[in-house]
Amino acid sequence: MTMIDTPRALIETPDVAVATQRVDLLSDVLAHIRLSGAVFLHGKYSAPWALSSPDNPDLIALLAPGTPRLILFHIVREGRAWMNACGFQVEAEAGDIVVLPHAHRHAMGSLERAEPVPIATLLPTPPWQGIPTCRVEGGGETAQIVCGYLRCGDLLFNSFMRRLPPIFRVRPPKGPTAEWIQACINYALDQSEQSRQGSAMMLSRLPELLLMEVLRLHCEQDSNGTGWLAATGDPLIGRALALIHAAPARKWTVEDLARCAATSRSVLDARFREVLGQAPIRYLAEWRMQLAADLLRSTELKMAAIAEEVGYGSEEAFSRAFQRHLGRSPAEWRCAA
Repeated sequence: MTMIDTPRALIETPDVAVATQRVDLLSDVLAHIRLSGAVFLHGKYSAPWALSSPDNPDLIALLAPGTPRLILFHIVREGRAWMNACGFQVEAEAGDIVVLPHAHRHAMGSLERAEPVPIATLLPTPPWQGIPTCRVEGGGETAQIVCGYLRCGDLLFNSFMRRLPPIFRVRPPKGPTAEWIQACINYALDQSEQSRQGSAMMLSRLPELLLMEVLRLHCEQDSNGTGWLAATGDPLIGRALALIHAAPARKWTVEDLARCAATSRSVLDARFREVLGQAPIRYLAEWRMQLAADLLRSTELKMAAIAEEVGYGSEEAFSRAFQRHLGRSPAEWRCAA
């Protein structure tokens, strides 16, 4: 038999294929994690200034009562600032975005140092009409910072967030990406000031769209090389992740996954543990639990149907796995969701 066509794998542009794969995987994960949010604060400061946030429970009570967790982000529109959390500090300038994936207690301020003031003391009493403006007049270098958050449902899929640092900065490259991010913020501020009807849904989706873009940029700019975002861009692990996400109900074994990803079992297992800190089958089990929880929360499917949908041979096997991973039965989870 004579090969007359060049294999597709040899004519694809690798960078395009990996980038598309990464976006698809990130989209898939975010689609199964309940996310909604808001731009909630417009800060206008002049140096010297410094602010501190409340502890996590108080911050949740202030911004989104009853939410299991928050993801915070700060966008620097003008000037410069430092921000720190859990012993990590970043310096940001106009155009930069700083993300706190776990909404840890944090502080920020001008490069000219000042004693941090609790930000809650400068804000009007909620509920707020529109986006409140926080001002500190120090007379020096000016800065504008727009703050936003995402409400995040129970994060069962721990691989997504496990290795993200408590705070990190992303610097969008000049061009369409930076312009799009700036346009999103301008839109949010404009809609709030005008109080236009029908904009609430769009405004709640903007933080999610921003997060996806920021995580993509973080993956490209981070040289750490570990964690879920790094794994999506790894040629070997990325192929295996794409296979799992495309067919989570398939009865995968490490051997099957390695063969389909064009590698050996030992190499695939070692790379998963090095980059993701877990075995391939553990990753598969976590992702199945995220899918199952989403189905329990958003559909009225019977347990047997959900079990089949996420790759378990029986309702009993699914219930045991769910109980083992989450500490409560699927029925209990559904009632509490």
